[in-house]
Amino acid sequence: MTGDERTSDVESALRSYGVNVERIDGADPLELTYMTAFPGREVHHGEIGRVLNALIHRAEADAWDPVAVDATVVRSPGDVLGTWRAEAAWFDALSAYEISETEFSTRVLETLTHAPDDPGDADRDVGDTDNEIEGVDRETDNTTENARHEPAETEHGEQP
Repeated sequence: MTGDERTSDVESALRSYGVNVERIDGADPLELTYMTAFPGREVHHGEIGRVLNALIHRAEADAWDPVAVDATVVRSPGDVLGTWRAEAAWFDALSAYEISETEFSTRVLETLTHAPDDPGDADRDVGDTDNEIEGVDRETDNTTENARHEPAETEHGEQP
C-alpha cells in the first residue's frame, strides 16, 4: 500500500466518524486540517475525540501505524479556530494500557491552542473545562458522545 493509499484510507476513516477533512498529509507527523461542526470560540472536545477514536481504531486494526498528529481546526477555509497535537508515543502507550483514556485526553488537551484573534483566548485556561476529551474510547467503533444520542428502543426492539 502506498503512502497516498494510506492517507486516503485515514481520510475515509475520519470522514466515517463525521470529521469534515479539509486537508490531510499522511507523512510523519500526520498533518490534518478539518472544518469544525461547532464554529464557536473554542475547539469542541467531542470533535477531537472523534478524530482520535478514528485513528485509535485504525491502529488497533493494524490499519494505521501511529505517528504524531498535528491538527488544525478551522471554522471555514482559512479561518483557524485552534490547533492540537497527539504524539505517536501516546497512541502506543494507550494501546499498551500504559496510560488511561483520561491521561491520553489530558495530554492532548494540554497541547490545545486557540487562534490568537479569538476573544476568549486571553482569559481561557485549559483547566477551566473538563480535562477529558469527550468520547475517547478504545472499546467501541464510535464515540461515546454519539452513543449517548442514539434513540432508545421500545420493549419490542423498535425505535420510536
